[in-house]
Amino acid sequence: MAIETKLPFDQQYVRTFSEGRGEPSWLLDLRLQALAKAEELSLPKPDKTKIDKWNFTEITQHFVQSAPFASLEELPESVKTLVDAGEEAKNLYIQRDQTPAYVSLSDDLKKQGVIFTDIFTAVREHGELVKKYFMQDGVKIDEHRLTALHAALLNGGVFVYVPKNVEINTPLQAVYIHETKDAALFNHVIVVAEANSKLAYVENYVSIHENANAVVNIVAEVFAHENAQVIFAAVDHLAKGTTTYVNRRGIAGRHGRIEWALGLMNDGNTVSENITRLIGDGSYGDTKTVVVGRGEQTQNFTTSVVHYGKNTEGRILKHGVMKDSATSIFNGIGKIEHGASKSNAEQESRVLMLSDKARGDANPILLIDEDDVIAGHAASVGRVDPIQLYYLMSRGVPKVEAERLIIHGFLAPVVKEIPLENVKKQLIEIIERKVK
Repeated sequence: MAIETKLPFDQQYVRTFSEGRGEPSWLLDLRLQALAKAEELSLPKPDKTKIDKWNFTEITQHFVQSAPFASLEELPESVKTLVDAGEEAKNLYIQRDQTPAYVSLSDDLKKQGVIFTDIFTAVREHGELVKKYFMQDGVKIDEHRLTALHAALLNGGVFVYVPKNVEINTPLQAVYIHETKDAALFNHVIVVAEANSKLAYVENYVSIHENANAVVNIVAEVFAHENAQVIFAAVDHLAKGTTTYVNRRGIAGRHGRIEWALGLMNDGNTVSENITRLIGDGSYGDTKTVVVGRGEQTQNFTTSVVHYGKNTEGRILKHGVMKDSATSIFNGIGKIEHGASKSNAEQESRVLMLSDKARGDANPILLIDEDDVIAGHAASVGRVDPIQLYYLMSRGVPKVEAERLIIHGFLAPVVKEIPLENVKKQLIEIIERKVK
């Protein structure tokens, strides 16, 4: 059955929603412009994946008013395991459906001018700062229908701002709990690291049910200014029946560094875009992604690093495991623009298939418009290596356990990059359940 392209809400609803949250006029105007554009724009066209019949617009609950958590003891058990009650809990944001349910930032970071709060509070209290970054130079509202809908129906997310010369040694963590099965989530995350600053931000998307009927539209924009360093780690684990569009984009200034460690574990159909633009000379972008697909889900993952500055370095590493009848497309794009001399673009995409009906496709692409550069790629799609399997079994390891060890070793290069031990443990447990 084809999904209707009729938009779920009109301008009056968007106006009422925005005004009810005390948003400034610039954000209301942007929302209304985006809604108008969504009516005329087409869906994105991810390579080798048809998404025109996917559900991106059937929204029954755009906003669910949930109660805040008085303490971390009230968290669902599946969420408690993600949160360390020690130092990390001082820098923590928890969102329950679309409601900010727990916000904490250490006094020390507050004194240094760090901002870590929900997107609506940030808009009210730091409006001009948010306006400077919100869908301006990163993701644009008119790229396609899904970015326009995102801007129009924004209903959650966080704003992170680290001033010049401030280094945060403890990761900032955000946990987004999808609690109501048909609640739509249009989450926007902005992470800004000013010159010579440093931070790690970790986010988790968690469904507390096994099946849903929901639309999730996520945008994250990361800005690493001159000589700034940002680690952005994420584990997405949304339930079967959730149609997910996720767009994570970064811009790195002169000698800026953006490192992504992404565990994309959703059980529903997913389209993911991850683009890093290396604007400044000497900037660096590194993207590590791990994916496990199962059931009958279809997923498309496009990762791109675009070089504009000289002496820039971009690396892409993507490992995926497919089982049952799952299908995944891995597109890796390394692009070196004219003038980005002395740059280096490297990528590797590998897919491991565990069943005859599983499908994986790895497509490495290099687009080079400059002569004095280094670029390379590697890609493979196959099954568990019989030599590795034989080696382990010859030493007394049962076949099932041998396959398990090989799979974990295959995914380890990404898993080990997650900067929070609790989240790393969660990712390992999800992988264990999905490939079991």
